[in-house]
Amino acid sequence: MFISFTDATGGMFHDVASFMAADAHQRDLAFQRWAAYDAAIAATFGDRAAEFYVDAQVGRAFLTPQLFRIETQVYMRKYPQADLTGLLPVITEGDHWDVGTVFYSMDQAGRAEFLSGKGFDMPYASTLMEQNSRGFHLAGIGYEWSTQELQRAAKLGRSLSADKADAARKAAQFFKRSIAMTGRTPGATTSEKNWTGFVNDPNVPTANVAATGSGSTTTWSTKTPDQISADIWSAVNAVETQTKETQTATVVALPTAKLRYIEQTRMSDTGSTILAYIRGNRDGGENIEFRPIRELAGAGASGTDRMVAYDASQEVVRFHLPGDHEFLPAFQKSSMTYEVGGIMNVGGTEIRLPKAITYRDGI
Repeated sequence: MFISFTDATGGMFHDVASFMAADAHQRDLAFQRWAAYDAAIAATFGDRAAEFYVDAQVGRAFLTPQLFRIETQVYMRKYPQADLTGLLPVITEGDHWDVGTVFYSMDQAGRAEFLSGKGFDMPYASTLMEQNSRGFHLAGIGYEWSTQELQRAAKLGRSLSADKADAARKAAQFFKRSIAMTGRTPGATTSEKNWTGFVNDPNVPTANVAATGSGSTTTWSTKTPDQISADIWSAVNAVETQTKETQTATVVALPTAKLRYIEQTRMSDTGSTILAYIRGNRDGGENIEFRPIRELAGAGASGTDRMVAYDASQEVVRFHLPGDHEFLPAFQKSSMTYEVGGIMNVGGTEIRLPKAITYRDGI
């Protein structure tokens, strides 16, 4: 039996959209009512807890409405520390079972020339097509319940905790974030799939910032605000130069500590901070946005901090996520254990136009 938003909240909400539009107080009230409703269902199983051992249908009947509440609650939560919003375009085309994607890039060839009015040497334009592919891979993180936990909850007439599902969902978020940024799973030193990520793609043009700091150093801690500003503008301008003005840097990503520094440090001869001065001084184009990416700390040459200036459009860079993390139906995998699997289909970060991005190390 599945319970609906209306059942659980006494008519407060009728669908997910209305829940998402509610304020924090209304959501908290809804979950309080949902938990009470679920506990009432749990209480009806108190005298049948012993049957969990011999009748899997009884255990499943107890678990199903509980998991519906748990999974809905967990999926409503946000984990900004692992979020990719505003950093990379996330491409969700496809599903959990797609094996990869194939795309075609096209370039133009040919140039106009002077002709004789009676000539037979007309120059022709043409196009060059190239096929590229990207593989997807299945990953997963789930959780389990023991018969002991189910029985205790049923006997006490209480609902199951969302903590395990919450932990699985958060682990999935960190997995996606780590793959997107470095190509590696969290804590790994090498990539299992031979991927790189947004902060370490070898095809992106890379250079150190100018050694204009005290003692001819590159680090921002030894530089004046004007010198730091020059480093950032140099990276931004490099994108236009590298792409022959076909792409423009719209975002500058920095290690979190470096971004906080330029947010709080004033320019030498203005009332603006370094960040505000740069953000508002581009003529004839989009203002530059700044984003913190903690994985950039130590990502540069010799373990130095790295800055990235890039065009944040999906034709330049994209993170493939054809199947986001999704919990599977619970099943009894042993006489004492119920499992809830969680799967996702991930394709990693693909930088299609490397010259529309630039790395600057040593900051």
